[in-house]
Amino acid sequence: MAEASFAPCAVIPVYDHEQPLPHVVGALRNAGLPCVLVDDGSHASCAAVMDELARQPQVELLRLPSNQGKGAAVAAGLREAARLGHSHALQVDADGQHDLSTLEAFIDTARQYPQAVICGYPEYDASVPKGRLYARYLTHVWVWINCLSLQIRDSMCGFRIYPLAQTLAVLDSCRIGQRMDFDTEILVRMAWREQPMHWLPTRVHYPEDGLSHFRLWHDNVLISGMHARLFFGMLVRAPRIIWRRLVA
Repeated sequence: MAEASFAPCAVIPVYDHEQPLPHVVGALRNAGLPCVLVDDGSHASCAAVMDELARQPQVELLRLPSNQGKGAAVAAGLREAARLGHSHALQVDADGQHDLSTLEAFIDTARQYPQAVICGYPEYDASVPKGRLYARYLTHVWVWINCLSLQIRDSMCGFRIYPLAQTLAVLDSCRIGQRMDFDTEILVRMAWREQPMHWLPTRVHYPEDGLSHFRLWHDNVLISGMHARLFFGMLVRAPRIIWRRLVA
């Protein structure tokens, strides 16, 4: 891909994160990344902050009619990024958890490997809730089973750069989870298509006053259902996956 055709942006799904959002947008713009904000049915105070941010150059605002979930917001943002002419999109959370000092490394890697998904794998500090940390390992195991591979180091980190053409092809081919199941499911389905992936460390911090929209029971039920769907999808694809690896 020629340098002129590498046109990245950032896609930020937003649901009531008016406090950390301006800092996140500022850091992204300082790194030279245009921003696509996706208002996922936020309340008036956060909507007003997004309206103000959208008056800045290189900040676009896409407003969904109601709260549809993180996955639906990310998917809508990726489609909007492609419509605006971008080739790649950095997915980044609005709550300020991700250390944005690694932006340059992510962008440089995406430029070097334009066909690959550039995925963050988290390096947590002491602020991480232990229950969520340990629960991730169960998802890791299911992802490795459903991919018949250890390729995906961490499927739940929402800090990654997507090549838009390949990503939208996956979104157009099947229905991906609309909420917290999105991040994992799309990576597994891309792995089934032999999508190249590169992994870079990213530090993650959970602010003491941070607002999490993870719903313990509801989202865990959704994630469990996703793993079940992917497992049966893997069984159908297993002969082809194994054959590809034998002849590679």
